[in-house]
Amino acid sequence: MGIDVAGSTFGIHTETTSYVFGVTGEGLLRHLHWGGRIELCDVIVEPLWELSTNDLIQDVTPQEYPGHGRFRYNEHCLAIMFSDGGRELDLRYAGHDLGAALVVHLRDDRGVRVDLHYEVLESIDVIRRWVVVYADVPVSVQAVASAQFHIPYRDLDLRNVAGRWGAEFQEIVQPVTSKVVLESRRGISNHHHNPYAVLSRQATETSGQVWGMALAFSGNTKTVVEQTQYGQTLVQLGINDADLAIALNAGDSFTAPAVVATYTPHGFDALSQNLHDYGRSLMEPTPRPVLYNSWEATNFAVTCDAQIALAHRAAQIGAELFVVDDGWFGRRNPEPTGGITDGLGDWWVDPAKFPDGLTPLIDEVHQLGMTFGIWVEPEMVNPGSDLYAAHPDWIYHEQGREPDTARGQYVLNLTLAPVQEFITQMLDDLLAENVIGYVKWDANRPMSQVGAGRDVWYRHVQALYDIVREVKGRHPGVLFEACASGGGRIDFGALSVFDDFWTSDNTDALDRLDIHRGYSLVYPPQAMRAWVTDVPNFLSQRSIALTFRFHSAMTGSLGIGCDLTAMSDEDLRASAKHVQQYEQLRPLMQRWHRLENPSSNDYRLIQYSSPAGAVLFVFLPASRLGHTSTTVRLRGLEPTARYRFELDWQTHVARGDYLMNRGVRVWLQGDYASTVIRFDRMDD
Repeated sequence: MGIDVAGSTFGIHTETTSYVFGVTGEGLLRHLHWGGRIELCDVIVEPLWELSTNDLIQDVTPQEYPGHGRFRYNEHCLAIMFSDGGRELDLRYAGHDLGAALVVHLRDDRGVRVDLHYEVLESIDVIRRWVVVYADVPVSVQAVASAQFHIPYRDLDLRNVAGRWGAEFQEIVQPVTSKVVLESRRGISNHHHNPYAVLSRQATETSGQVWGMALAFSGNTKTVVEQTQYGQTLVQLGINDADLAIALNAGDSFTAPAVVATYTPHGFDALSQNLHDYGRSLMEPTPRPVLYNSWEATNFAVTCDAQIALAHRAAQIGAELFVVDDGWFGRRNPEPTGGITDGLGDWWVDPAKFPDGLTPLIDEVHQLGMTFGIWVEPEMVNPGSDLYAAHPDWIYHEQGREPDTARGQYVLNLTLAPVQEFITQMLDDLLAENVIGYVKWDANRPMSQVGAGRDVWYRHVQALYDIVREVKGRHPGVLFEACASGGGRIDFGALSVFDDFWTSDNTDALDRLDIHRGYSLVYPPQAMRAWVTDVPNFLSQRSIALTFRFHSAMTGSLGIGCDLTAMSDEDLRASAKHVQQYEQLRPLMQRWHRLENPSSNDYRLIQYSSPAGAVLFVFLPASRLGHTSTTVRLRGLEPTARYRFELDWQTHVARGDYLMNRGVRVWLQGDYASTVIRFDRMDD
């Protein structure tokens, strides 16, 4: 692992990968290789030449970071407007520095410099890339990608996700035959696509070449995948250039968000392990606590006594964290007189609901052995709030237009220093005055009417990150959950400041298995919050067995959102057993595997592995074509180690190679059936 330089050729090496590029005679950076490990001394730089007067060297060369202009007609990474209106950019190699990271310097003689950063993370099989743009003269940045990649094949499949609210992370696979653009223009990384690209060539979960690239940014993003006319596939990720203009004065610089990239010849499972390793490197290593959230039990009808009653039931089933959701603040009352249309921005505790403040509830939660958490939506404000009445100029709006509302609320302009100070101080006061260990940060509408500043889409997200970092710095140990009407803000940028993701408002246990599968391709399941909620489910109207609901939620970071005061004693006892089982399994749940199902029945198979053993989740939504079994072949075990497990009411011991190559038969019957099997590694 590391970085080496030989003359004008550069190599970035992980445990299994080499990424190589060099400097051409024209001073261009030419990509040479991204794939399995190679030695830099063996690299042969084959000549390139202009194919015709329509295929000139600037376009034929697979450049690392091409600028706009000259004979470049594929995607460009950087577009600049100079003060005289000129837009031609001619970036040439101007040297490099090699330290903990490789920094390659590019320069345009008109006064723009670009530093390309390449970093190998110790013990993680990924590469991080980002760029810094320096202005020696006043310029406007019109487009800036974080990285461009070249894959030396044309017959590739692209994997990403498509979806909407309540149906996030629905996996899509499409052949790349020309150009594909995946983007967000809503101010969040969004429910519809996610800022990554996974490309594969004849790959399965366990075999075949796979390349993955993910952008660490939570706002407007753009991913371009283009099959070029010169035999390669180009991939570019960065801030969306739609409605973008970033003004730089002489001496200013701009740092683009990072891209994380990985390659493997061993299929999608290995790709996910690499990216999950990176995601976990951003997270606190402590397990996420079993959560109880009061939203579905009370909605806006929050009172101190009702929350205390729920807290007692939550402690009874073994919850480790009790979270009060929306409705505790301002004039936030139940519909039809209240609901979502009032209270946002007025972050004072409602004295009608909590006559003595939050302290009695928090004290009771702590006496019950749980941590206390609370819901906020700091980026938003309702038109009827005291905050809006005092500061109507704090929202995004277009002069001369009626401000846009969605969900009865406006978006606060986080690029304004007074707004940043207000939110930071509000959260600081809330956490200083109350013993709170968990904050659920929601954002329930996209941005609009951002005004004349075309850098707002970027600056809003940076302000968000800065606020969360500042508050966490003042209150170390407090966990923050990212929620944006469900899974609208899930990316590695968000994971660098938040500790949990609320994956979807859809808590249907069967739908969640599909959502979890799409999520798991890139992001670590340890940050994937999943709840058990009441039936029939509010969205799907399905009534699914309690055990299936728990097992589905246990594949992520377990939470419960049922109305526990209405739950039968039998279901409370069953819930307590499931929570206890999850807490016992949690140390083994480290590396996630999507297993294949060879049965004609629609079994869903999810496995975790760790050095100490494995956990297998088996789901059968519905029996079809008779009652048939499935053979489960595990992954991630030590081939020569022996594992003890219970199957068909008997105790078995088998070696890892048997469990991975021959596997075990699992036979479920009925609808919404599920089981969990634990495999414990035995001492040698």
